[in-house]
Amino acid sequence: MRWPVLPGVFGLLLLGSTARADDDLVRMLAAAHAQIGVTVRYAPAYVRLDYPGGDLPADRGVCSDVLVRALRAVGIDLQVAVHRDMQAHFSAYPDHWGLAGADANIDHRRVPNLERYFERSGKSLPLSRDPVDFEAGDFVSWRLDGGQPHIGMVSDRRSADGRRPLIIHNIGAGTQLEDVLFEWKMTGHFRYFAGPSGATP
Repeated sequence: MRWPVLPGVFGLLLLGSTARADDDLVRMLAAAHAQIGVTVRYAPAYVRLDYPGGDLPADRGVCSDVLVRALRAVGIDLQVAVHRDMQAHFSAYPDHWGLAGADANIDHRRVPNLERYFERSGKSLPLSRDPVDFEAGDFVSWRLDGGQPHIGMVSDRRSADGRRPLIIHNIGAGTQLEDVLFEWKMTGHFRYFAGPSGATP
């Protein structure tokens, strides 16, 4: 017996899922760009935050706050996601700070924790020195020359020579758009949403 086929049903489901991912990607990028000129200070100090949805004043933050704020624009709260995963799997996360348990005030603002969370969530992509491997909305992490962790978002804008995507990040002077993709040692490449093609990592 041959079962009747409903043409286009699975295609429509796939298209619907892809359209939602594309919409989230566009809104996330817009939210990241909107921080430029608004977040003008670097504020790495430990601060007690509300939970969920805790944040510093919009005029200040660190590199991770760029991602946190942009993802909240599409209903994703990294503060909650990282905290819950660290509560359940604390030993899976880096032990750089001598803590005995998860801390919702700071864990999601620490780059090594974000790297591990994205890895555990299946968002990792291979490291690359080829600009074509990076899509708008990707997250990239590095170690600066002094070993300090840093993270930023790949933008939809290109460098002056057109060869590289610019990065939205906060490295000390507020959120900026700069040509720094290959400036430091890359340690992570992550894709949270499917790209325009619908391909997932």
